[in-house]
Order: sequence, then C-alpha cells, then structure tokens
Amino acid sequence: MQRSLSHQNYIITFLYIIGFIIYSSLSSIYPFLPPMLAVLYIFFFKALDNNDLLLTIVISLSLMIFEANNGFILFSSIIYGYLIYKFVIPKISQNFNCASCGKISHVLLSYFGYYIFLHLTSTIFLTQSPDIDYYIVYYIVIEFFLVSLL
Repeated sequence: MQRSLSHQNYIITFLYIIGFIIYSSLSSIYPFLPPMLAVLYIFFFKALDNNDLLLTIVISLSLMIFEANNGFILFSSIIYGYLIYKFVIPKISQNFNCASCGKISHVLLSYFGYYIFLHLTSTIFLTQSPDIDYYIVYYIVIEFFLVSLL
C-alpha cells in the first residue's frame, strides 16, 4: 500500500513538534526570541474550531513545553486557553469588526491575561507568582506581526 501524498498530516505535525522544541530551547537561552505564546494560542483556537484532534494534541504538547521552559504550573496554559476560547473569544469576535483589532486583542490576552491567570492560580495554591519583565512588550509587538501574517 502506498501512502497518498496529500495526507501527510502526521509527518508535518512531527516536524512541527521537533521544530518547536528546538525553537523553544533557543528562546529560553536567548531572551530576544519570543516564546510564541500568542501564535500557539491562535493555532490552538483554530484547531478547536476545526475539531482537529491531532493538531489540538500537538498544540497542547507545545504549550506544555512552553510551561516547562518557563517554570509555570502544568496544564495552566491549556486550561487558560480553553477558558478564553469558550468565554472571551466569542465576545471579542462579536464586538470587533476589524481583523487587526481582534488580533491585537488575542495577543494582549495571550500575554497579560495568562499572567493574570497565573497570578490568580498562584494566589489560590499559595505558590510564587511569576514576574513580568520588560521583554513582554517586545514579545507582544513581535508576535502581533507574526499573528497578522497568519
């Protein structure tokens, strides 16, 4: 049996995982590389919209790699992303007519909302809350340009 050239999702997702692991390792060493949190959330929202289980699992693994590299609580980014997808994203898409306004709100929610969520969970579980540094503004600008290309 030969494999169809049009159905190579597994190969592409495997290459995506390997590429993100390498990029995530480099971004933890070099702080000028953004961690791609907003881009991962956009892909996560698209995978949930399309009901693509394989892509959802791959993006969830990538979010767990992001959490592990930054020392965040396990599954916190996945839980936050799903809550935002269910409750906030429908309101944003309903209220904003311009595409760039919606994209900047996704990027801002990805960073500031996630850090507020982490602060809330650290208060609940009595752990140390993460610090926000000045690189966040740089990451937001870079990832806004990347999300605009998607």
